[in-house]
Amino acid sequence: MVTKEYQIIAHNMDFAGRASSDVKRTLKALSMDNYLIKRICSASFEAEINVVIHSVGGYVQFNLDNEKVVLDFYDDGPGIFDIELAMQEGYSTASELDHANGFGAGMGLSNIKRSADIMLLESSPDGTHMKLTFYIKEKHHESL
Repeated sequence: MVTKEYQIIAHNMDFAGRASSDVKRTLKALSMDNYLIKRICSASFEAEINVVIHSVGGYVQFNLDNEKVVLDFYDDGPGIFDIELAMQEGYSTASELDHANGFGAGMGLSNIKRSADIMLLESSPDGTHMKLTFYIKEKHHESL
């Protein structure tokens, strides 16, 4: 089993994507399937960027066992006011600065949902928890 944890710093574009890049290096070093790596890293980067641009900071836990990869993203708020609305493609609460940096198109959550086998998303004003599961042997694909 492989377990790692990465801090995600709010509004720091210099370190945005650092956790996702290390996850990719780890999966490549373990000779994981390239298509699975692309799915995991695409979802990981989108989730990591969401923490950077929409929260006051957080972290991600990466866990790998023989059956699955699990990424748990946690942030310390302000939370997602309306998850159903936020899941709609094109909806974004990103700032002008985020748009200027090339982020905030409103596709992140829907892209994550398409990439993960299971996506669990809980949010309150105190923070958000997103749990992404990717099965190593493509058992099934569902989002909750």
